[in-house]
Amino acid sequence: MKFKYSLLALFFTLCSCLQDSQHTTYVYKASETPTIDGLGNDACWSNGFWLPLEQVWLGESPSSEDFTGQYQLSWSEDALYLLVKIKDDVLFDQHEDPLTLWWDDDCVEIFIDEDNSHGEHQYNHNAFAYHVAMDGNVVDLGLDKKPHLYNDHVISKKVTTGNTTTWELSIKLYDDSFVDGKENTPRKLKSGETIGFALAYCDNDGSKERENFIGSEMVVGEDKNRGWIDAGIFGDLLLEE
Repeated sequence: MKFKYSLLALFFTLCSCLQDSQHTTYVYKASETPTIDGLGNDACWSNGFWLPLEQVWLGESPSSEDFTGQYQLSWSEDALYLLVKIKDDVLFDQHEDPLTLWWDDDCVEIFIDEDNSHGEHQYNHNAFAYHVAMDGNVVDLGLDKKPHLYNDHVISKKVTTGNTTTWELSIKLYDDSFVDGKENTPRKLKSGETIGFALAYCDNDGSKERENFIGSEMVVGEDKNRGWIDAGIFGDLLLEE
């Protein structure tokens, strides 16, 4: 019996180590701050190092004709920068009100845990889950359990050519002292620190509810749609010069 439990403990330890080893991404500082114009032709994106957006968090695995996604990251003292390239045969934005069922429209979702402390963040600002809509509105839940716009946290621009949309985004980081409705100062980023991060895309081709939710991180267990509650599923971004 002890041998059986030892094997189980070893199995879960190996799974944990494997998951952790897949979660660290080195992000290099931009030599020049990128222009957020959706073109993605700045020097910081010239290395062509793309990361896949391919983990199915909700729905069925989409075909390559329906959806593919990839992204790049960079940073400066003032912000984290994100370039996302989405191939999607249908872009769908059914809700005019940005605070109504925002997760059921096509959108980019950015998860940020600025001090990589993990933990629960459903109705607090231990971490943020920014839903960036097609029109650029940015939504997350506040301490009052209601949706709020955080448009000054994430600046974005997208350009669509054919079935390919390029999103370019600048993300300011706030610590967990952030208070909705008050004056808050974003913090500065520095080399050597680690930030909790995940990326996802809500894909809807015309249904009442989103059809797929595709993330950047492998999530263990049946419930993979935990990023909006649990910062423990985020990956690690290690900032380097």
